Amino acid sequence: MIFQRITLFLLIFITLSSCKSTETPEIKKISKVTVEAIYNPQDYYNKKEVMVEMRDGIKLHTTIYSPKDTSKTYPMLMMRTPYSCRPYGEDQFKSKLGPNKYLMEEGNIMVYQDVRGRWNSEGVYDNMRAYIPNKTGTQTDEASDTYDTIEWLVNNVENNNGNVGTYGISYPGFYATYSLLDSHPALKAVSPQACIGDFFFDDFIHNGAFLLSYWRATSVFGYMKDQPTKESWYTFPDISTEDQHQFFLDHMPLGKLNKFYDSTNVFMEQIKNHVTYDEFWKSRGIIQHLKDIKPATMIVGGLFDAEDLYGPFNTYKSIEKNSDNYNTVVFGPWSHGDWARSKVRQVVGNIHFGDSISDHFQKNIETKFFNHFLKGEADGETNLPEAQFFNTGTKEWQSFDVWPPKNATKESYYMQPYERLTQQPNKMYGASEFISDPKKPVPYTEDIKVGFTPRKFMTDDQRFASRRPDVLTFETEILEDDVTLAGDILTKLYVSTTGTAADWIVKVIDVFPADTKNTDDVQDHLKLSNYHMMVRSEVLRGRFRNSMSKPEPFVPNEKTKVNLKLQDVFHTFKKGHKIQVQVQSTFFPYIDANPQTYVDNIFEAKESDFQKQTHKVYNDSSIEFTVIK
Repeated sequence: MIFQRITLFLLIFITLSSCKSTETPEIKKISKVTVEAIYNPQDYYNKKEVMVEMRDGIKLHTTIYSPKDTSKTYPMLMMRTPYSCRPYGEDQFKSKLGPNKYLMEEGNIMVYQDVRGRWNSEGVYDNMRAYIPNKTGTQTDEASDTYDTIEWLVNNVENNNGNVGTYGISYPGFYATYSLLDSHPALKAVSPQACIGDFFFDDFIHNGAFLLSYWRATSVFGYMKDQPTKESWYTFPDISTEDQHQFFLDHMPLGKLNKFYDSTNVFMEQIKNHVTYDEFWKSRGIIQHLKDIKPATMIVGGLFDAEDLYGPFNTYKSIEKNSDNYNTVVFGPWSHGDWARSKVRQVVGNIHFGDSISDHFQKNIETKFFNHFLKGEADGETNLPEAQFFNTGTKEWQSFDVWPPKNATKESYYMQPYERLTQQPNKMYGASEFISDPKKPVPYTEDIKVGFTPRKFMTDDQRFASRRPDVLTFETEILEDDVTLAGDILTKLYVSTTGTAADWIVKVIDVFPADTKNTDDVQDHLKLSNYHMMVRSEVLRGRFRNSMSKPEPFVPNEKTKVNLKLQDVFHTFKKGHKIQVQVQSTFFPYIDANPQTYVDNIFEAKESDFQKQTHKVYNDSSIEFTVIK
């Protein structure tokens, strides 16, 4: 083995022996820090940087970390990234290698690559580069770049065993998914994690609504470079405030933001010029190409990921439907990428879900998956279930043979007068109404902050919203039995508006009992007594209610059907809790405010287009849950 474990254990023993009393939480903390400090990749790995030539002559910067122990062969684990292979220089090492510490410590060849047109690689960058089926000659896309890289690696890296795995979180997860297309024979295992599936539904746009929380991030992807570089070539706009809510209010309509960017921000220009699900976006989606996949796949996601839920769920489902490979899925109580972190206490926002959950995933799921397919450590089955999901209500893992579970059924709850949510439809239909003012939008969080898409708000307390007159709240009686949701959610709204445009936001909320006790994770101004925990939320820009490609205005005061799908959940509403549904038309500044006057391109809306309108939600509206008993 490449690591001197005897020395490691002796050092740990010495550290613990120096303590006079039996092991306490403080000693556990000391021992954990000691272990992490002892391991230094530079002591056990050699680093090499190369430029790997693609079929069209473009060269991509590739960093290879190889174990110093050359007495045996190792698989290669590769991550392709637009975020750089830093630190550059063969004497400069990352503090952690590979997907997790276990795969690093036991020895694997770790490979990182700057994708085409990014950082120290040559070529022209194309955000979410479109896949080219049936390529000929020197045609290239991310699939061919991955294939050519693997071909070079297996033929040029010493002590490799001929097996390659790819992985990545978020955008690198997209490149991991891409490696499945026209895959190299040596590619045996792939784990797309929080993977982007389609930019019209992930990250920057959700069902046609622009995520203002991602506006500053367009700097990362929008500015091009003309030659390889080891230094950043883009900057973020200085908004000169710590209050992003007020900043975006002051820069409404969206045209006021143009002064922070010019046409050299290519991606922002693309967003502004392609406001429907046109061929530009369709060609960049990868979900539709996931057919006849050969490598084993493990899709990973966080049930509280504010950025990428569409991607991992639909990547798994598409592969499952259109391929016959080994395909498994894991979803835990994580925000974006939490599973790759080393923190012990797993908390999202104010809610504690348990301890060592990410470590369990890394050690007992992720490492087991890659070892099985890259090292052949186990004969026959992997002994990993088809689907592993964490129940965010009971706070425990559960395994399934298929997702959604076979025994799942659909149950509808109706949005009734007097803020009731019942399983019995009301035969005397009326409507609940509210006035939506885009100049006084409903916040998505009470927190005052500036940053990119936040994480904690996915479990935030929604009491502040339920008390607003422009938020409709529908709630069950106190539950007499547990209700477990396991799958997607479909809201079937019947609405009208006095205007010609509107957004529709639906939130599913777990209302805690009054006697719920606080934990140390709760913000000082909050209590878990009667806490309104958001379980899932989503937006639909109403113009896209019938087609994402062909938007249409509302007819004022005309009752109209609007279906809104929410991504899958696995959550038990416990006995003594209540199920709540909130409906609103602004969610600011997570998403931009709809002017509520129909305009062809919201980025060109005028101040006069932003008007108060009265919205109605009719009492035959319902929400359809996927339920297991």
